[in-house]
Formats: sequence, C-alpha cells, structure tokens
Amino acid sequence: MELEYDIRFNIGYIKFKEKVEQVTSLKISEDLVIDMAADGSIYGIELLNLKDQLFGNRSGGLLLYNENSGNKKEVELPT
Repeated sequence: MELEYDIRFNIGYIKFKEKVEQVTSLKISEDLVIDMAADGSIYGIELLNLKDQLFGNRSGGLLLYNENSGNKKEVELPT
C-alpha cells in the first residue's frame, strides 16, 4: 500500500495495487473517489481535501501502526 500526497492541491491517493486494467471510478462524495476493477477489487482511493478529511480541525501527523509488531510511528504531512 502506498499513500501519495499532492501538497499543491491537497489531494491524497491510497494505492493498494498497480492498475493493470481499466478501472471504474466511483464518486462516493465530493471529496472521495474509489477506483475499482470489473471484478470489484479496489485499486485505490482518492481523497480530495486530504488534510481536512484526515485531521479535521486538529493538527498532527499520520499515525502508522504495525499490528504485528506493535510499533507506531507518526509522519508529518508537508505544509
């Protein structure tokens, strides 16, 4: 899984796998689009206004948590 962030437009894309075929983009809301293959598998999720969706009114970073090891790491998004 990969999180791409475009600081200029405040857009994030969570990529689960590379697109190897045509995808259908399902607009869930004004700020959320899901890319799906014909078999229903999800390729990625586009988040418009990423910082507002992830953090709301609070500041902070993205918390990465590994359930297997219990390790946690906070990553600041660029401003």
